[in-house]
Order: sequence, then structure tokens, then C-alpha cells
Amino acid sequence: MADNEFTVQIITPDRVFYEGSVSMVEFNTREGEIGVYKDHIPLTSVLSPGIVTLHENGGLKEAAVHSGFAQILPDKVTMLAEIAEWPDEIDVERAKRAEKRARDRIARHDKNLDLVRAETALRKSLVRQNLAEYR
Repeated sequence: MADNEFTVQIITPDRVFYEGSVSMVEFNTREGEIGVYKDHIPLTSVLSPGIVTLHENGGLKEAAVHSGFAQILPDKVTMLAEIAEWPDEIDVERAKRAEKRARDRIARHDKNLDLVRAETALRKSLVRQNLAEYR
């Protein structure tokens, strides 16, 4: 591992999705986007649906991550994610159907609608489509 690299782990309930050395990792939190380099101050944060960009020696890897927690230490970032997917694991047609369902729910303005849940579903579907179709 080079002097400027640190370890990143992305763990989901069913697998260790990723473990490797990176020079930087970028991801979304509830407070906004964050980029982490080695020797970052210790921090925990809530993950928001978004694309995780892993800056590995020799290139970038991107994955969709949906909800969870991140622990940042000076030499390691650990993400405990509800779902993590590589672009080739994403079913784009399913994501498009999920987007339509979420948009329809939001447009109905039903008084019993859980708006936060519907908006989160919409964000997840858009992240999946963005990663699978445009990357």
C-alpha cells in the first residue's frame, strides 16, 4: 500500500461488497457529498443514496450505495450499507419502473403518503439508472 492509501470496506447484510486500498473515496451523506483522503479526522455519518467513487491505483471504480452508516478513521473507511451494487448488477428496467411508481405516488398528493420514503425510493431509482446507463 502506498503512503497516501488507506483501506475502504463496504459491507452489506449479505456480503463484503468491497475491500481494497484507495487514495480517495467519495460518497453521499445526509449532510452532502464528502471526499476522504488518508488521515481524515475520525467521523461517523449517515449514508444517503448515491454513487461511491473509489480512487484506486490505476483507475476509478463506482458503485451505487443506498442508506447506511460510514465510519471514517485516519487509515480506514468502513461503510455499512443496506444495498451496494456495481453497475453491471443493476436491472435498469426495474429501476425505471421503481422511478415511475415513486413519481406517481408523489404526484397523487395522498394525505397518507410517507413523502420521505417516496422521495428516497425515487432517489435510489435515479442513482441506479445514472450509474448503470451513463457510466
